[in-house]
This record gives sequence, C-alpha cells and structure tokens, in this order.
Amino acid sequence: MSEQETPVFQIQRVYLKDVSLEQPNSPAILLEQEQPSVDIQLGVEATPVAEGIFEVAVTATVQTKIQDKTVFLVEAKQAGIFEIRNVPEDQMGSVIGIACPQIIYPYLRGNVADIVTRAGFPPVHLAEINFQAMYEQQQAAAAQAEGQLPQ
Repeated sequence: MSEQETPVFQIQRVYLKDVSLEQPNSPAILLEQEQPSVDIQLGVEATPVAEGIFEVAVTATVQTKIQDKTVFLVEAKQAGIFEIRNVPEDQMGSVIGIACPQIIYPYLRGNVADIVTRAGFPPVHLAEINFQAMYEQQQAAAAQAEGQLPQ
C-alpha cells in the first residue's frame, strides 16, 4: 500500500462540548423520602468538519423524578474530533457510529457522575453501552423506514 492508501484513524481531541444541570424543585424536593425514578436517554451524532476530519458527539440526558416532579435533569454532550482517512466507504459508518462513541463514552460517564455528585446527589453511573448493537438497531430501523416510504 502506498502512503495515500494507508487507513488513518486518530483522535485529535476529546472535550466536553455542552453540559447543563437543572434542579427546578429544589430545595423542597430534597426533603422527599421517596426514591426517584431515573430516565436515561443516549444519542450519537457525527458532523464532518473538514476533509477527513469528523466531530462525533455522544449525548446523555439523565432525568430523575419523584412522581411528576423533576428532582434533577442533567444534559451532557461529550465530543471528539477524529481524523479518519482512507477507510473503505462501507466501513465508515461503523467507524463513526461504533469506534468513535466507544472512545468518547467513558469521558461522558465520568462527567455525568461528577456533575450529579457536585449537585449534591449520589452519583449516577451510566451503564456500559454496546455501541455496535445500538448502531445495528439504528441501521435496521432506517432500512425499515426506507422500505415503508412510498415509491
């Protein structure tokens, strides 16, 4: 292989792109004895930045509630800039949808746990995520949706 054909996959930078914390019902909600329910949503997005350079971001939304009142809401977006060159087109989706999020996610987990702890709550530890299964589900859902579109 010549130098031009050699695949390149490098992390340029990992950073916390956005974070917010809300405690709309504090301090009264903090006196409640009931255990809150926890809802966690995750998302992955990728944006081309320049030729062969991509920003990949993993977003977590963690909301805890007691009945219908929010105890706290954390939204965090951890991002990374990756140089990805000379990777076969049929492998780009999995590199961006699986490999990059797997690198970013541990940073997101740590930041979410830290923010929740600093807000005065026991830390929320986000579960390990199988990004390959998540990617495959998204691909299957997109293929199914595509098949249902009128021709």
